[in-house]
Amino acid sequence: MKKTLLLLLFVVSLANAQADKIKINQTLDAWHKAAGEVKYDAYFKTLADDAIYIGTDATENWTKKEFAIWAKPYFDKGTTWNFKALERHIFFDKSGKIAWFDELLDTQMKICRGSGVLVKVGNEWKIQHYVLSMTIPNDEVDAITKIKAPIEGALIAKLQKK
Repeated sequence: MKKTLLLLLFVVSLANAQADKIKINQTLDAWHKAAGEVKYDAYFKTLADDAIYIGTDATENWTKKEFAIWAKPYFDKGTTWNFKALERHIFFDKSGKIAWFDELLDTQMKICRGSGVLVKVGNEWKIQHYVLSMTIPNDEVDAITKIKAPIEGALIAKLQKK
């Protein structure tokens, strides 16, 4: 009897995790789609109230409110971004209420990587933390470093003084 109960709990747990993976994929896909379709409210309601968004520029580390203020003019002009997932991996903590992921995205910048954390709020998954980064082919790192050096060298010096 105990073995049957344990097996049943295991099967239910796997089914719940699979259902949550589907919901998370839907959440992230809808979030990216909302940006591409210039739907400001839909885009920002997907973020948790205390979410953090980290963009590709080293200075882009925003609260949800700061990110919303920065993005508003782009949404108002209809000049947003359009990201589509090419690949995504999702993982859960033991409670099943926190998930983290990484994804490769097809973007106007070519392939980018997104990664982040989602939290389960009621029956919804909300993005708590998101990091967007551009990928750089290994053979091109030296060339890109030369481009970045003047701007980021100054930023490094400024940050080291803090």
